[in-house]
Amino acid sequence: MTSGSATITSPWFVRPPTEHPARMFCFPFSGSGASAFSAWPAAIDDVEVSPVQFPGRENRLGHPHYGTYENLAAELVGPLEPLLDRPFTFFGHCAGALPAYETVLRLAELGLPTPDRLFVSGQPAPHDASRDRMLTMTEPELRAELESFIRGRGIEPRPDMIDVGMMVLLRDHAAAGKYRRAEPVAVPCPIVVLHWRDDPDVSLDELEGWRQYADSVEFRVIDGGHYDFMNAPDELLKLLTRRR
Repeated sequence: MTSGSATITSPWFVRPPTEHPARMFCFPFSGSGASAFSAWPAAIDDVEVSPVQFPGRENRLGHPHYGTYENLAAELVGPLEPLLDRPFTFFGHCAGALPAYETVLRLAELGLPTPDRLFVSGQPAPHDASRDRMLTMTEPELRAELESFIRGRGIEPRPDMIDVGMMVLLRDHAAAGKYRRAEPVAVPCPIVVLHWRDDPDVSLDELEGWRQYADSVEFRVIDGGHYDFMNAPDELLKLLTRRR
């Protein structure tokens, strides 16, 4: 089978591969899944949009949780490899940027193709990841944060919805708490760091650490708040698919 064939299926990818000449793999934030990109089009110009579905959530709720970002990267490489037969990029939002980064390192270690660009959105660099304010939150505070997020999406949260969401969030939160990379390790591709102008949680200054992670690091400021990437704003999509 060729990687462009819709007969190739994997629980890691919620959309079947297409014949588009380029791909963009999207990594969701803690507590979420591939549905974070449900409002994104299946393709942007000639780039296929492929959200990654981590185990332990949504349609993979019964699959064992990955435990650490390093494990997640190692488990993802196998399913990813057949899809690396054309130019591709990675996009990771918030904590999703960290397994995206770790996956680039894993691909490079194995001598496999690496992304044309790594886009990291609203997430401090790996050696600064422990500063995430959510890592200091108690379980009741995390529950309140989850309820606020769901209401912010225009949905009234049901108790059963919150219970499932908390189970996912707490496991992801534990993985985020374990993640430590004391010294920067550069990736062999350019990094584009995205800052959301109205993000109350992450300032532009807090993203500066990414400068140590690639020979080419570009910073771009986009209008909107921390979760506005979910709405697929035109400014973001144009930036993700520009050629240079």
